[in-house]
Amino acid sequence: MQSYLFIGGAHDSLNMPVADDQDEVCAPFGVTGKETYLRDTLAVGGVFITFYRHESLTQDQVLSRLVEHYKAWAVNRPGGRL
Repeated sequence: MQSYLFIGGAHDSLNMPVADDQDEVCAPFGVTGKETYLRDTLAVGGVFITFYRHESLTQDQVLSRLVEHYKAWAVNRPGGRL
């Protein structure tokens, strides 16, 4: 079982283990609720990452969140600037 990044919802930015090749995950939310995350892949050139996105987010929204997170990380690391 491998850990994957979850994007959006209550589990945003968490790495959680998921069974191999599971296309959908229903994660607990609150006491009785559940949130659905869908398996997705981001590929650039020959490199790719697999993650789970909240069902309410589009692929464009996920990419935008990843870019904004990276920019914030780059600016806030020691000696970092964009």
